[in-house]
Amino acid sequence: MNTSKVIIFGKVQGVGFRYSVKEIATGFDVVGHVKNLPNGAVEIVAQGEQQEVSEFITEIIDESDLTALIADHHTATLDNSETFKGFKIAE
Repeated sequence: MNTSKVIIFGKVQGVGFRYSVKEIATGFDVVGHVKNLPNGAVEIVAQGEQQEVSEFITEIIDESDLTALIADHHTATLDNSETFKGFKIAE
């Protein structure tokens, strides 16, 4: 089990970014959340098998229509102490 956190910078708030990420998540075997951060960035936390999480993140950053909105991103691996149910848009 792998848990990754990605902070995405760019024009990612007020453009439906979180809803698009949630939709992309339906095509992958991942759980977690996506949420807006106060600094204008978006946080994605995805948990699942390492390859599935990696492919999910790659889809968002490099292969989806969202790529045009992304200026930069930072990825970190988290411990698996928190478990998620489903993939949600968090407040």
